[in-house]
Amino acid sequence: MLTIMKVASAKWKPVLIAGLVCLGPQQALSQENVFAPGWTMNADSSALRFQSVKNETKVESSTFGTYTGTIDENGLATVRVLLDSVDTAVDLRNVRMRFLLFETFQFPEAVITMQIDPAQLADLRDVRRKIIMAPYTIDLHGVTSEREAEIAVMLLDDDTVSVTSSTPISLPVADFGLEGGVAKLEEAAKVEIIPSATVTFDFMFNRAESAESYMMASTAMLEMSETETVAMEDEGDFSLAACKGRFEIMSRTDNIYFARSSAALESRSAPLLDSIVEIVNRCPELSIRVDGHTDSDGSAALNQILSEARARSVRAYLVDAGADADRIETIGFGEAVPIVANDSIENKRRNRRIEFTVVNG
Repeated sequence: MLTIMKVASAKWKPVLIAGLVCLGPQQALSQENVFAPGWTMNADSSALRFQSVKNETKVESSTFGTYTGTIDENGLATVRVLLDSVDTAVDLRNVRMRFLLFETFQFPEAVITMQIDPAQLADLRDVRRKIIMAPYTIDLHGVTSEREAEIAVMLLDDDTVSVTSSTPISLPVADFGLEGGVAKLEEAAKVEIIPSATVTFDFMFNRAESAESYMMASTAMLEMSETETVAMEDEGDFSLAACKGRFEIMSRTDNIYFARSSAALESRSAPLLDSIVEIVNRCPELSIRVDGHTDSDGSAALNQILSEARARSVRAYLVDAGADADRIETIGFGEAVPIVANDSIENKRRNRRIEFTVVNG
């Protein structure tokens, strides 16, 4: 299920695809400029789902809460999905998907674009429904991939088009560098996940009333990723179980980086640490401990000192970013508590880690 990776940035590859396809029908509707003045997705009337399989036979279906799409007057379709809005119907499963699979603190959205050829849908007004192959480009998890999907385009009226997936769209996680995220999900949930997901969608597009309204919709889409939060979770303080679950997940992210043999945090650690600050502040009754760990290279004494220093560096960042200093303590374990044997470069990398432990509650 995690394998599903869904679309980045507020929605999925499929979503983007659908959006692009919708552009096509519009062409058949306009006698002078098919796409003028532009088309916008009606998210309330649209649907986007992805399916994953765990333990060989258990199929789980999930969706995204925030995605949008437009088609400009030149037929360029763009769909954006905010990945933080992934909705599996289970709070901590959503958190795992966001932090362990999609790594939304670094890759907040998925973007799909497609340039539609008006000739493909020239007879849509007459036939009302067409199935076509649509090429598209998807940008997900820092990877850009060119693909193709079979979609069904239905003209509902001169200003409304439905674009749906004619067949499920397969998205292998390896194509987007998500294998590590799937492995983290498997370890956290203690399941086996098939490393591929399928996506289905049913998108509705409406012709914009004017060039101005289309521009407003386009601007809103570009600003979408700047919205304060789209996560599928309760507002305000988290429950005790939600807090404990989040800190356990944060301990598995593996996205806190230090300079070699140093306690100096690298700048690429900031997005995740900022997310942790928010969690600390939404768990006001809990105190946490930052645990530092190293691999076995070097002397045990030096590794102990390094682990303590790295834990203090993380605490200092959290406090400077607004977390309550009185509720955060640190400890270093050196090389004493490995999670895997220190017998390979990859295993040593995994053992050099920061974890978060709830010390009360």
